[in-house]
Amino acid sequence: MQIEPLEFEKPIVELEKQLAELKDQTAGQDIGAEKEIGKIEEKISKMKYDVYQGLTPWQRVQIARHTQRPFTLDYIDQCFDDFMELHGDRHVGDDDAMPGGFARLEGRRCVVLGHQKGRDTKENLLRNFGSAHPEGYRKALRLMRLADKFGKPVVTFIDTPGAYPGIGAEERNIAEAIAFNLREMMRIKIPIVAVVIGEGGSGGALGIGMADRVLMLENSYYSVISPEGCAAILWKDRKYAEDAATAMKLTAKDLKGMNVIDEIIPEPLGGAHHDHIAISRSVKTALIKHLSELRELDGDELLEQRYEKFRKFGEFRG
Repeated sequence: MQIEPLEFEKPIVELEKQLAELKDQTAGQDIGAEKEIGKIEEKISKMKYDVYQGLTPWQRVQIARHTQRPFTLDYIDQCFDDFMELHGDRHVGDDDAMPGGFARLEGRRCVVLGHQKGRDTKENLLRNFGSAHPEGYRKALRLMRLADKFGKPVVTFIDTPGAYPGIGAEERNIAEAIAFNLREMMRIKIPIVAVVIGEGGSGGALGIGMADRVLMLENSYYSVISPEGCAAILWKDRKYAEDAATAMKLTAKDLKGMNVIDEIIPEPLGGAHHDHIAISRSVKTALIKHLSELRELDGDELLEQRYEKFRKFGEFRG
């Protein structure tokens, strides 16, 4: 798969292109090019290490938005078996931006759902660019209530710039749909694990994020607003998005340091889009670990710990 490079990755890509050309030109010839090839390979390795170990928050936001990153349905395909998608919210209709249904994780039945983006114009229009409508959140709650009824855990994948803010969504009460999810997820007596796999924007993310354990991929972000939105409000210009990303403390490392999330899942060098199989294995391992721990707790213990987890946010002691 040809990976589309981000702006800060282009020097690395250019060197890799030069290396490939040199190897093609010297293939089958004994002209002593091995030393030069070795130097370029060493330079590429050092450049990759320096770039990816020193990523800025804004660069991580760019990686989180990469269209070739694995999306919810990719993780469902790689991590789960026997996925059976369920449709509709039983009020208005279905929402393709929020697929979900029953599946098996290591042979155990569970409910899995999440935001789904698209990789081209046609798919993005179908998935509404990952921004769910009210019926998406109501469908998600319907599936979680089914999980509660049958005593099965819930796994949610968060990847959205935010809930859809259009007129139709407002008419069907998007704010109420999200608020209702927040309340009801605090009452469901089964384990819930949420994974931020890309963008975790605003209430659209939180609407399926009130979980016992919240995990984040290394290059994802989780925030009350997008960096561009923050820049437009504070600096009156979206061009300050990079400054906003730094000020907002939206990276996985920042949020782990503030105990907002429970674990950071490392990504392959360069980001999850460089190796879908490897990142899926890491996500699956983390899900199995946390669900195994949560199964040891009864319903009342789960609710008490979940309640305390979110009540502690924003507490600071001198």
